[in-house]
Amino acid sequence: MTPISPIALISTPYKEKFAIPRQPNLVSDVLGELHFCAGFDDANMLRGIEQFSHLWLIFSFHATASQGWSPTVRPPRLGGNEKVGVFATRSTFRPNGLGLSVVKNEGIVKQQGKTVLRVSGMDLLDGTPIIDIKPYVPYADSIADASGGFAPDAPEQLPVTFSSAATTQINGVQKTYPQLQQVIAAVLSQDPRPAYKKGQVDDKVYGVALYDFNIRWRVGANGIEVLEIEKA
Repeated sequence: MTPISPIALISTPYKEKFAIPRQPNLVSDVLGELHFCAGFDDANMLRGIEQFSHLWLIFSFHATASQGWSPTVRPPRLGGNEKVGVFATRSTFRPNGLGLSVVKNEGIVKQQGKTVLRVSGMDLLDGTPIIDIKPYVPYADSIADASGGFAPDAPEQLPVTFSSAATTQINGVQKTYPQLQQVIAAVLSQDPRPAYKKGQVDDKVYGVALYDFNIRWRVGANGIEVLEIEKA
């Protein structure tokens, strides 16, 4: 069997698991970059990829690999209470620690003489090793009458508002991070809290790491309020 080596590492705003959308394309505006590893930094390997609007990324769950795996897991969609088989979920705790995500192809750029592939809509931790890239082919990869099991629909989104302090802080870094407010709102609208907290008003102040910031927020009766933006 040929050893598997990462072909690239992906750069994303998601610095911790807590911030990451639970599925790809739930937060479509967030941009990421694939930086190719030595031996794979060859533009010829991407020749023709611009013809495809979306791509499959096969990646390694590197951050949880040391924690092992279990035959059964508790999916957040079932409230974290019911066990199902690991192969009936997209859990990170898998026998071979591999994941699959579809992302939007945002094009190829050159950075300091190296080839970089830009994508959006990813649900990947910053620094995730990419094992392979494959084009998304709509006629084969989109099944019109497919069943979604216990996750048939996209999760409900909560409204997100910003305190005056948070708005001022965002305005202060607008030139460097022009999409910061938009990204924060998109990420937090998914309600990253544990499954058992869903639908509950919560006075606890949470922190989530995005880009170079720690975002402080809480959930009230009217949705999520961003309290402040701290430089990490």
